[in-house]
Amino acid sequence: MSGHAARTAIADVVCLGESMVTFLPSQPGRLADVPAFGRGIGGAESNVACALAASGHRAKWVGRVGADGFGDHLVEAIAAYGVDTTAVRRDPDRPTGVYFRTATDRATDTHEVAYYRAGSAASAMSPQNVPYEDVLSGRVLHLSGITAALSSDCLDLLNDLTAPRDARPLVSFDVNHRPGLWRDGGAGPRVLLGLARRCDLVFVGEDEAEEAWGVMGAEAIRAALPEPGVLVVKRGADGVTVFARTDGGPEGGEPDAATGDTVTDVPSLRVDVVAAVGAGDAFAAGFLSATLRGLPVRERARHGHLMAAAVLTVPGDLTAPPPRAHADRLAALDDGAWGTLRLGPGWTAADGANEEVRVT
Repeated sequence: MSGHAARTAIADVVCLGESMVTFLPSQPGRLADVPAFGRGIGGAESNVACALAASGHRAKWVGRVGADGFGDHLVEAIAAYGVDTTAVRRDPDRPTGVYFRTATDRATDTHEVAYYRAGSAASAMSPQNVPYEDVLSGRVLHLSGITAALSSDCLDLLNDLTAPRDARPLVSFDVNHRPGLWRDGGAGPRVLLGLARRCDLVFVGEDEAEEAWGVMGAEAIRAALPEPGVLVVKRGADGVTVFARTDGGPEGGEPDAATGDTVTDVPSLRVDVVAAVGAGDAFAAGFLSATLRGLPVRERARHGHLMAAAVLTVPGDLTAPPPRAHADRLAALDDGAWGTLRLGPGWTAADGANEEVRVT
């Protein structure tokens, strides 16, 4: 994390954003046909905080919830993962957001989500009511484009947090382009591009970059986002491409003489998917965890894939990560062995001999 002023860190990562109570379907099908829902928690930034805390890092979530039972549940459930929730503020006038979703993959046409978040407590976050002493206290500040879409006050907050400042933590940004959240659909892509260009570490999917900015391919995305020191382009089943400033030292890939980047391609794992939700947040958490530990870029991306695989092999958005020693062993495999791995339900408890970690 060279280039960022030394500071006394009370957290490894601070995650700021909206968390909501999620109602998960009891069976597949249209929302109109699902007879019952189970209660969970959902929110890109709080998901990252929970995964990092469960991995042994000091994680803080900063958000705003209603002074209601759903707010109580969110704070208690997130804290149960080991996340510091002392900076969460309660709003006496606005409710905690909730949403219902179907069991299908978000990327499919049959996926439905019904949000009840307009006027939520989180949408009232602003530079005037968020505790900056907490937000800026970590080694890393993790944000996402979802927050920017919630309200003009939230956008003001993200613009302020991504602006240059003395002793700024490393700012991590997941683009998370959600067209349905933007009241003015044309503004969202421009806003997200501007925010991403002011951050230090950016996560973006090839598909969302094409949808938002009309750019195709990892190299074109890097050309659109030349400023971040590290850019992670997620290519779905094909893996990720990581562009990293070399700063005079190799990061595990091939240096690009024209841009000064080291470019590292890391294939995805083969995973027996139980539910295709939460993988993006889990990948970010795994990558950030390895970044905090100072691991090379290839291992950072592999830890991202492993954390994503942990979530993909369970029904919900959150799960216990693999033990660090076990994940380190898998992340250190040579390319041939990595390419033969296949992970299924239960693999996170494996000690290397578990049948759910299969070499094929």
